[in-house]
Amino acid sequence: GGDGGSGSAAPGRAQLFSTVVDTFLEKLVAAGSYQRFANCYRSFCKLQPELTKSIHNQFVSQLQESIKAEIQEVMEEGNLEVVLNSLDKIVEEAKSQEEPAWRPSGIPAEDARSSLVPYLLKHRAYLLRALRNKEEENKKVAESVLAGRGRISELQQQIQAHKRAWQ
Repeated sequence: GGDGGSGSAAPGRAQLFSTVVDTFLEKLVAAGSYQRFANCYRSFCKLQPELTKSIHNQFVSQLQESIKAEIQEVMEEGNLEVVLNSLDKIVEEAKSQEEPAWRPSGIPAEDARSSLVPYLLKHRAYLLRALRNKEEENKKVAESVLAGRGRISELQQQIQAHKRAWQ
């Protein structure tokens, strides 16, 4: 088992898990009582009652140790104590939130839309700014082109005037 470590009113999930495992083992030992074991091996029990009792005790002891070792291995592989403590922290932090946590509606399209809309609105605003900038650039270029055409027209008129004057 593990210690809770903290002096909080409610035990943490890691401590509860340890308590559940211990309770399970107690109930397993109770279910595998010597009386049930002896009923399965009546003839052997009548001939060797002490040996039967010893075998039962060894069986129960080895079963408990094997289960404890397996559970400990699962806890270490999954980093279960850290994960359960982290879950405790998340639950504590969630208690202070005033609004309920987001839950999926069951309609994937709506759920995806709710998470995509803020991104799409930001992207739309970005694109509108880029469009305004390009329109302004185009306006300046168009004014420049018109000014250039005006200058070309003036130059053509001057050329025509010089040409007529020369002829």
